[in-house]
Amino acid sequence: MNVKAVTLPTHSALLERVQPHDFIDCYRVASNLAPRQAADIITDFPAWARFLIALRNGLTRPFGLSSEGPMVEDKVGFFPVESDNENELIAGFDDKHLDFRVTVMSHQGCVYLATWVHTNNLAGKLYLNAILPFHKLIARDALARVRLVG
Repeated sequence: MNVKAVTLPTHSALLERVQPHDFIDCYRVASNLAPRQAADIITDFPAWARFLIALRNGLTRPFGLSSEGPMVEDKVGFFPVESDNENELIAGFDDKHLDFRVTVMSHQGCVYLATWVHTNNLAGKLYLNAILPFHKLIARDALARVRLVG
């Protein structure tokens, strides 16, 4: 199965956060990897994605936006882990312009990757709209890499 845009399964803990007007997307691929294993692959960005992230960090630094997230012991990539069990890992943090979380979920022979964003102000809405095309490329590429491994 190739990477496919889908609805996040209803038992995902991430859905508890979703409010009207929030952004949420979800992609799925066939894989038997555990959520932590898949998250480690997903956040091991290829060079082109690392370049885009570095560009984002440079452009947003003057505005005081976080590039590394809060300092915590448990992270996947630069995302602080909020919860982790055998079925789902949720990571992300709140910033002044938006709050975001990603979930990596294993369910019935598939790995799901979903992103939830709640914008806190106009800057958050503008930022989200600016990065969405890149987000979609990175998310789809990440799950394609998970499919190759698992």
